[in-house]
Amino acid sequence: MKQTLKYSLLFVLFVCCTMVSAQDYRKDSLQIKVYTEIEYKAGIPIAIKLKKVFCDYCSKTQLDLLGKDAVRRTESEKNDPKNKLKDGKKKIAIYIRIAKKDFARIREDE
Repeated sequence: MKQTLKYSLLFVLFVCCTMVSAQDYRKDSLQIKVYTEIEYKAGIPIAIKLKKVFCDYCSKTQLDLLGKDAVRRTESEKNDPKNKLKDGKKKIAIYIRIAKKDFARIREDE
């Protein structure tokens, strides 16, 4: 009985610590959603286009840098079997998480 109680307490402690640590990133970072599109012809990726960066408070410089990062990330995913098409356009949602301090530095560099 004591052993079961001990394991139960350890499990509750583990869950509590996990929940607290999972919330920490939200205080210190921003998450920005970006849509990109990969065009395929005969199963070969032809072009990657930036469709939209969802950021209402970003400056033009920040939007440009976030867009370039999203295209770079999409470039690494273009040959992933789940994204490949024979012919057509595949839309991909990219989530970029960036520290608030780093994001503020981009604004300072303008």
